[in-house]
Amino acid sequence: MRHAIFIMFLLLTYSCGEVDKKPVGDMENRALDIHKKVITIDTHADIDVKNFTDSINYTHLLDTQVNLPKMEAGGLDVAWFIVYTGQDTLSADGYGKAYDNAISKFNAIHKFCEEIAPDQIELALNSADVRRIFKTGKKVAMIGVENAYPVGADLKRIEEFHQRGARYMSLSHNGHSQFCDSNTGESDGIWLHNGLSILGKSAVSEMNRLGIMIDVSHPSKASMQQMISLSKAPVIASHSSARALCDHSRNLDDEQLLLIKENGGVV
Repeated sequence: MRHAIFIMFLLLTYSCGEVDKKPVGDMENRALDIHKKVITIDTHADIDVKNFTDSINYTHLLDTQVNLPKMEAGGLDVAWFIVYTGQDTLSADGYGKAYDNAISKFNAIHKFCEEIAPDQIELALNSADVRRIFKTGKKVAMIGVENAYPVGADLKRIEEFHQRGARYMSLSHNGHSQFCDSNTGESDGIWLHNGLSILGKSAVSEMNRLGIMIDVSHPSKASMQQMISLSKAPVIASHSSARALCDHSRNLDDEQLLLIKENGGVV
């Protein structure tokens, strides 16, 4: 399947007349050659802390979204490991449990890169790190946070997450958070903030200050529009599709896609 995708890419880069002159086998070899030279990135790979032990971990070919054998076989250079927490009540108790969950995932990722397989994969904190690690032949790990719910009401935790390696974060998931409305409000028409909350607006500013990308893959359309209006940096939709192709509230309509284009962001 990966080979077919790269063949399609190359076909789109040539005129019909030029493509007709090139054998398919040659095109496939050229596609594979390009694939070997570029740095390939998966911006969203979910993880389970049960797979970060000494006996069961991502050095093994597990039935998981990503692991080192799969990265090697597919030619994937960079995987964003996700610190995900589901939505719960907007309460101190809920925030506390979510924070503990998030920290366990941060710790698991660091253990994997620093203790379990430091000779095979290394954590990157910026693009320069990615290029440096790539040149050594090792795989690259980066960290994204799916749902800022574990931050609670304490914006200082955003800086803590940055220090732990987080380089993008979404302000909600499936359910309205303390920061913004989720896309799920479309199903019942119930909104909590009509976009960003006051705390959410402050979170956008803090993420800009620290250098954490704002992920817009789960927030509502109004939330996403307000994030782009306030953000001083490009945003990312780490795992989104076009709504014209799949009419789901999680996906981006043409207006949203054009906003991200103007923002300089990436889908």
